[in-house]
Amino acid sequence: MSEFDLDLRNAEEQLEGGEDGGSEVVLGILDGSTDPDEWIGAVEDGKILVLNVEGDLNRLAAGFAREIRDAGGTLMRFRGFLVVTPPGVGIDTDRLS
Repeated sequence: MSEFDLDLRNAEEQLEGGEDGGSEVVLGILDGSTDPDEWIGAVEDGKILVLNVEGDLNRLAAGFAREIRDAGGTLMRFRGFLVVTPPGVGIDTDRLS
């Protein structure tokens, strides 16, 4: 049986940033009724957005998409949803092809 080295000394540092140790996923509706600053603030707080798009995506996301991209976040349309992640959280699309 092979041995492996597991360093648990730094585990607590890796889990900082919330009691659950992970990001929160926010489900919402992108229909123009929510102030774009609310979406920006949620992503700045490290939240992942999954927004059901009801209308023209380009028009509805115009108030926050550029700012999130410029800050290092990611936006991707998947079916009828817009998935928005904060900087450092990628979207794996490998299984879509």
